[in-house]
Amino acid sequence: MAVAALALTALIAAAILGIVRTVLRRLLPRDRELSHRVLRDAGGVAQVALTLLCAQFITPLLPLDRQTDNIISNVMIAGFIGLTGWIAIIASDLAINRYVSRLNVDTKDNLLARKAITQMHVLKRTIDVAIAIVTVGVALMTFDAVRQLGVSLFASAGIAGIAVGLAAKPLLENLVAGIQIAITQPFRIDDVVIINGEWGWIEEISATYVVVRCWDWRRLVVPLGWLMANPFQNWTRTSSALIGSVFFYVDYRADVERIRAKAAELAKASQLWDGNVVNTQVTDISERSMTMQVRVLVTSADSGKSWDMRCEMREKLLAWMREEYPEALPRWYADINEPEQSARQLRRA
Repeated sequence: MAVAALALTALIAAAILGIVRTVLRRLLPRDRELSHRVLRDAGGVAQVALTLLCAQFITPLLPLDRQTDNIISNVMIAGFIGLTGWIAIIASDLAINRYVSRLNVDTKDNLLARKAITQMHVLKRTIDVAIAIVTVGVALMTFDAVRQLGVSLFASAGIAGIAVGLAAKPLLENLVAGIQIAITQPFRIDDVVIINGEWGWIEEISATYVVVRCWDWRRLVVPLGWLMANPFQNWTRTSSALIGSVFFYVDYRADVERIRAKAAELAKASQLWDGNVVNTQVTDISERSMTMQVRVLVTSADSGKSWDMRCEMREKLLAWMREEYPEALPRWYADINEPEQSARQLRRA
């Protein structure tokens, strides 16, 4: 009978809440995005609260024995405690989302915005976990059996506590690493990183792991504890601008100044160049192949443009040397001091 009464109470509460939400949706202006978001997120909370409130008035009217009445009372108290924690989580999430929505990450210089978003994401996960743990603990303490078990465990403080601590070590390690990331900011949302040889963008930072969107759209999930204990590259730590390098080999007799002038001309004509650095240097030589290794450095606004800029410079410089300056292309030279070996190498070539 008690179960049927509570089920009927839940149906009545759901019907009342549905009517109220429908009326509020029609009365609220469509441009009040925050109001509609609160109405959407608070729907489940309001239904549980209304169900508990109705049950609070109906339960005393039912013919229940003392033991059943105590059980229902404890369940309702635990429900109100859980409801309070749920409201606290929703309120904190709404406040953080409201703050994050005001940040603009679509601008070119969005370093401060991405820093704040990263901190808010980590803070949101930490607050949710903390509120959930406290709420569940307080709710379970309303039952006598659980309270006595907790007191005995705390009093003994022995092997069981050590085992639980060891079992929760990975979770606690990742949670502490998340707090450390929020404070020190080694990377932020949308940073370009190389982790364990994988190149991509930081897409999501949760309380225990990081999701990296790789260049080929794969998702790399990395635990925060592992990430803070191992080195990684951050290409946008202080700025999104990067220096791209292009290496190629030319003949000993090639005019480096002519190649340098052509590289500067191609960089200035490209829409990917940010106008900061373009430089050409001879970085190595090979005495056996009679070639020089030439490096061209160019800067771009971000990592994606830097990659495209490197490919563009490589393609255009090679095309220019092939069509207009073939003397710069590497050649194979025979050793005149070893005619027989040179002849064999020539025939083989």
